[in-house]
Amino acid sequence: MREAAFVKQNKDKWLTFESVLINKDHMHPDKLSNLYMEITDHLSYAQTFYPQSKTLEYLNYLASQSHLIIYKTKRESSKRFITFFTEEFPLIMYRYQKQLLIAFLTFLLFSLIGAYSAANDSTFVRAIMGDGYVNMTLDNIEKGDPMGVYKEQGELNMFLGITINNIKVAFFAFVYGMLLTIGSLYIIMRNAIMLGSFQYFFFDQGVGWESVRTIWIHGTIEISVIIIAGCAGMVLGNSILFPGTYTRLESFKKGMKNGLKIVVSTVPLFIIAGFLEGFVTRHTEMPDWLAIVIISCSLSIIFFYYVYYPIKKHKDQFKRLSLIPNIEELYK
Repeated sequence: MREAAFVKQNKDKWLTFESVLINKDHMHPDKLSNLYMEITDHLSYAQTFYPQSKTLEYLNYLASQSHLIIYKTKRESSKRFITFFTEEFPLIMYRYQKQLLIAFLTFLLFSLIGAYSAANDSTFVRAIMGDGYVNMTLDNIEKGDPMGVYKEQGELNMFLGITINNIKVAFFAFVYGMLLTIGSLYIIMRNAIMLGSFQYFFFDQGVGWESVRTIWIHGTIEISVIIIAGCAGMVLGNSILFPGTYTRLESFKKGMKNGLKIVVSTVPLFIIAGFLEGFVTRHTEMPDWLAIVIISCSLSIIFFYYVYYPIKKHKDQFKRLSLIPNIEELYK
C-alpha cells in the first residue's frame, strides 16, 4: 500500500487518539487500550514499509507518549498473565531475533574457544573450574560414576540452589547490558568458555557421551536461559547506544521494559531447569533414549517459543494489516 493511502485510511483514528492524549478526553479504558494496540500495529507496519518517513516519526511519537497513560488506566484482564506469554511477548521477541542470534553465536564461538584452550593447555580446565572441582570429578570417574556430583545434594536443596543460581546469572546477564552491551557479552563469553573447557575435559577422560547425555538434560534449558538473558541485556545496551527516533532517555526506558519482559519470559524455564537438575539428572542409570527425548523436547520448546512462534505471530499480524483496503484503488 502506498503511504498516502495508508495515512488516509487511518488518520481519523490517529487524530482521535492524539486528541485523547492532548486534551485528556474521556474514553473507556478498554476502548482506549484497543485503539492503542491498533496504533502499535500501524507503527510496526510503517517500520517495515515506510522507514525514515514522517508517518513513522509521528506514530513513534503517539506510541511513546501514550504507553504510560494506557497502562495507568487500562483495566487488567483476568487473562493478562496468559496473554503476556501468548500474545504480547512473542511480538516483542520478534523484534530482537538479531540480538538473540548474536548472543547464540557469541556463546557458540567462545564455547569452541574454551574447548580449544583445554585441548592445548592441560592446566586450563583447572584454572577455569578450580582444582577442587576437577579433583572431585576425577575421583568420580575412577569410581565409575563420572556424573556423581549430581547425586551429592538432596533433591529439593539442589533444585532450590540451582534455580536461584540460574536466576542470579540471568539477572547479571541482563543488568550488565547497561555497560553498553559489552557487559552482557562478557557474561555470555565467560559461561561459554567454562562450558566448552568442561565439556572437553570429559571427552579427554573418555566419558564424553556420558557427560553429554547427563549434563544436557538440564543444560539445554539452563544454557538457553543464559543466552536469552544475554539477548535481553543487548536490548538494554542497544537502547542506550542506538536511540533512533526516540530521545535517549525514552529509548532507555523502552529497552529496559522490553529487556525485562524477555527476562520475565524465562521464569518458567528457571523452574524447569532447576527441577531437571535436582530431580532428573541424578538418575544416570536412565536409558539413552529417554535422555535424548528429554534433551530434544527441551531444545524444541526453546526454538519454538523464542524463534518460530514470534515469527509466526508477526506474520499473522502482518497479514491482518495487509488486508486494509487501498482507498485510492477503490475510488479510481
